[in-house]
Amino acid sequence: MLVDGRWNGDWQPVQAKDDEGRFVRQISSFRNWITPTGEAGPTGEGGFKAESGRYHLYVAYICPWASRTLMVRALKGLNEHISVSVVNPVLSEQGWQFGGAPDSKVGGDSDILNGHKYLHQLYTQVDPHFTGRATVPVLWDKQRQVIVNNESADIIRMLNTAFDHLTDSALDLYPKEQSQAIDSLNERLYHELNNGVYKAGFATSQFAYEEAYQGVFSLLDELEQTLRDGRPYLLGEQLTETDIRAFVTLVRFDVAYYGLFKCNRELIAQKPQLQAYLQRIYALDGIAATVNIEHIKQGYYSIKALNPTGIVPVGPQVSL
Repeated sequence: MLVDGRWNGDWQPVQAKDDEGRFVRQISSFRNWITPTGEAGPTGEGGFKAESGRYHLYVAYICPWASRTLMVRALKGLNEHISVSVVNPVLSEQGWQFGGAPDSKVGGDSDILNGHKYLHQLYTQVDPHFTGRATVPVLWDKQRQVIVNNESADIIRMLNTAFDHLTDSALDLYPKEQSQAIDSLNERLYHELNNGVYKAGFATSQFAYEEAYQGVFSLLDELEQTLRDGRPYLLGEQLTETDIRAFVTLVRFDVAYYGLFKCNRELIAQKPQLQAYLQRIYALDGIAATVNIEHIKQGYYSIKALNPTGIVPVGPQVSL
């Protein structure tokens, strides 16, 4: 991680842990918002007006948090308005890197905007004394040469509305009449599933692992039951940001979390409602391009703390 703007030690997956061995995730550092007129959003400062070609996303296909920003970008018709760079899926000793790597079968994009080798250099370009982890996604302002936001929850919500005057998109992933239900399920999805698989995989005690494992499958069982009434999406007939949040974990589950993170009670492929739900969302226009199974497998299995040999499993086969 970075300490006062300097890289300190090799990259490690466990950001922090509590007294009982639970994995604790770092809080995002940059929380400005893009708005239609450039006024300040719920957090941060103003000056970030929604304009075509002004903004850029730095993402990793392996990362569920980054991939949900790619999904919303595609669904809202923003591919022509917001450019993207994809980092290499293999985590280096200095974290996310650009371009190819000798030990990677699948490479990443070069940093054509700023010419950096590592993502952390983007953070210190903005703040020479930054302390913390350099994470994806990063929403970058080409005009002001600053990080707008690195919190995916903020980014997907601003992309949902800020650029509608440019795209005429009628899709609303956070409709007002469903906002309470969305927020409620989002909260549970984050703690029990999205971050729950990480809490299982990065647990440093048997207690913490089993606690997270039980939470993951308790919620998966509940979601499987919810979908049995024939609804296409988790909250009914309309696709919402809750489905985006669920999809990014489900699509990685069988190839990464089942084996590497020890969430091995059953595969998503063995849960018929969730498997059909996964395929239904994958079939939406633009979503397939946001999923790269090779990047996902290469990236997760490059985590030396969990897989010191670096061997990437051949299976399981994914049906999408």
